[in-house]
Amino acid sequence: MLAHVSKVLHWSAVDGPGNRLVLFLQGCNFACAGCHNPHTIRLCNDCGDCVPACPHAALSLVGGRIAFDPALCDECDLCLRACLISASPMTRQMSVDDVLDLLRASRGFLTGITISGGEATMQAKFVEALFAAMAADADLAGLSRFIDSNGHLGPRGWQRLLPLTDGAMLDIKAFDPATHQRLTGMSNAKSLASARLLQEAGKLYELRYLMVPGFTDTEPEIEALAAFARELGPGLRLKLNAFQHHGVQGAARDWPKMPRQGVEAAAARLRAAGIDNVVIPSVWI
Repeated sequence: MLAHVSKVLHWSAVDGPGNRLVLFLQGCNFACAGCHNPHTIRLCNDCGDCVPACPHAALSLVGGRIAFDPALCDECDLCLRACLISASPMTRQMSVDDVLDLLRASRGFLTGITISGGEATMQAKFVEALFAAMAADADLAGLSRFIDSNGHLGPRGWQRLLPLTDGAMLDIKAFDPATHQRLTGMSNAKSLASARLLQEAGKLYELRYLMVPGFTDTEPEIEALAAFARELGPGLRLKLNAFQHHGVQGAARDWPKMPRQGVEAAAARLRAAGIDNVVIPSVWI
C-alpha cells in the first residue's frame, strides 16, 4: 500500500508529545482560505506549469508525468507558487515498509510518529496499515502513534483507526456554521462530532483552534469555544493558534495577522470560564 507524501519531518517537538517523526500526507478535504500549507491541498495533475518555474531543472515532464529530482532541488518553492491548483510536484509515494525503515533508522531518538497533512484521514487505509505494522513490530511497538486531523471523518473511519491510535490533535476552524463554511468550504458538523467521539474514547490529546481576526476571534466564537471545551470535560488540552501569513496565498494574504495580545486575552477569558489547560504559542514571528 502506498501513500502520497508531501514531506517527512524527521524531528519535531511540536507535533505531539516528545520527539516525533512527522509524515505530512498530500491531499485535503478542506480548502481553507487561510491555509498555511496550501500546496498540500490537492494532488498534482501533471500539467507541467511548474517545470519552467524551477531554476535548477529539478522538475521535468517524462511520459506526460512530472518527474522530480530532489538532488537538484534547493527548496526555493518557486514551483509551488506557479501551481494554480494548490498542489505540489515534489510529492512522493511511500510504502508502509518505507516509513518503517525511517522509524528504525531513528528509533533511539524518537518518542513516536504523527501523521499530518494535508488531511491524514483522507488516506486512512494507509494510516491503519502503518499503525498496525508498527504495533506488530517488536522494535517499534513502543513508539506512540498520533494523528493530526481536521476531524472530517465519520465514526466508522475512526472506529477502524482508534484501536491502533494513541492520540489525536484535532482542529476546530470555527463554531458558527456559516463562518466555518466560508473559511474552509465545508461544514463543521463532522469535526465537532469527531472531537466528541475522540474525547469519549480517551484519544483526544489536543483540541486546536485557529484565531483569525474578524472571523474566529469574536466574542460569540470564544464563548462557543468555551462552552464546547466545558462540554468535552475537565483535563482537555486546548491550544490556541494565531493566524499569520506564513505560506498563505490569495486573498487571505491581505487579512490582518492575529496579534499576540488578542490570543492572550482569549486565553484569559477561557481560563476564567473554567478551562484550565489553555496553551498559546511560545514563539511569535
